[in-house]
Amino acid sequence: MCFLAFWFAFYRGIRVPLLSMADLGFHELGHLLCYMLPVNDTITAAAGSAVQIGVPLGLALYFFFFPRGQDLLAGAIMLAWASTNMQDASVYIADAPTQALPLLGGENSVHDWAFLLGPEQFNMLNRAGNLADALRRFGIVTLSIASTICLSLPYLEKNTAEKIQESRKKRETEKLRFGN
Repeated sequence: MCFLAFWFAFYRGIRVPLLSMADLGFHELGHLLCYMLPVNDTITAAAGSAVQIGVPLGLALYFFFFPRGQDLLAGAIMLAWASTNMQDASVYIADAPTQALPLLGGENSVHDWAFLLGPEQFNMLNRAGNLADALRRFGIVTLSIASTICLSLPYLEKNTAEKIQESRKKRETEKLRFGN
């Protein structure tokens, strides 16, 4: 999965098949949630990309820390997914000065990042490329972490299995010793 994420998102520079529609759905969900809450336009515009990246990151945290026994593979896959969304958002950010990408709502749609980085908000359109590059690099780092976890799983699983076995032996020894 990590290799496929790299291949599509970072090497070929295209959206990952099957995930791209889910990514778009989470992006739009971020805007929709803000429309239902009393928040300003700046937060509403930023929420699309934030939720698109935040959902797989949140799922990664869940799989790393909350299930009994942790599911490192699922967490690493979620990190890889988040990294592809970082790449996707970086393309959107880089497009802010030219607004050449087709948008879901057609010609009359507001480009989130052109609005955010434009003169009415942060007045940083000239830095869109730098911001996009930073997010892309963070995506590469995130994907590297996910890949390292995936490649380390055989060692981690073996080590975990040995610790579980040692713990069981220790409990059995204590039961025999104390008669419980």
